[in-house]
Amino acid sequence: MLSSLAPARRRLTLAVGGLVLVAIAASGVAVVVGRDGAARPVDQAVPGPVLLVPGYGGSTSAFGRLASTLRSAGRDVTVVQLPDQALGDLQRQADELAHVAAGVLARTGATSVDVVGYSAGGVVARLWVQEGGGASSVRRLVTLGSPHHGTQLAALGSLVAGACPVACQQLAPESPVLARLNSAPLPRGPRYLAVWTTQDDVVVPAASAELDGATSVSVQQVCPTDGVRHSGLPEDVVVVGLVAGSIGAEPIPAWGPSDCARLSS
Repeated sequence: MLSSLAPARRRLTLAVGGLVLVAIAASGVAVVVGRDGAARPVDQAVPGPVLLVPGYGGSTSAFGRLASTLRSAGRDVTVVQLPDQALGDLQRQADELAHVAAGVLARTGATSVDVVGYSAGGVVARLWVQEGGGASSVRRLVTLGSPHHGTQLAALGSLVAGACPVACQQLAPESPVLARLNSAPLPRGPRYLAVWTTQDDVVVPAASAELDGATSVSVQQVCPTDGVRHSGLPEDVVVVGLVAGSIGAEPIPAWGPSDCARLSS
């Protein structure tokens, strides 16, 4: 059929046909890669190194008891140092978390990491997992009092000139960052746990720390008399027990009042 066409028309037809074949081949490769990536979930039975991500302000001192407990159990623990004292753009913080995770994986030879994000650190971890490719490297993600749906304190701070840095603005309810994160489901692969306290005085309302698609548990669901507030979450003995028990080799437990005595001791 091509022989009946004029030379110029024949060359054009062959060129267009070649482009179509290239496009088909490219889309076929994309499908194979996509399916292949989805077919290799992180092995949930093999705990990896642990990354502890601090909250707004970047202080790492709150992780003392948790880091010590995990190291005593034989876990490799890295407390992440975030740029700009964790007051700047949350995306930049997520990029740094990705960089640290890559270094830890290279150093240890592990295939995945477990991540614990405190307060804004949980939102930073979500940015990496949901938008930065972290879902392929994270086995468990635990957030502690993280304002997944924003906090009214950030909204109030935004009303005062100079009182609310970039990270603060991004933690206000319905900020573009949070709206984008919450409009998409959590990636499949990692297992998620959101720990929060009904007595939170920073994440307002406290239930903003619950995470759609995750196992969400308040400290008071486990120990009703535990009055821990936001700043005490990483050091609270019950919370430390919840974290340690949720990033082991076993599936995340269905935490409840029957666990209170054991976790409190």
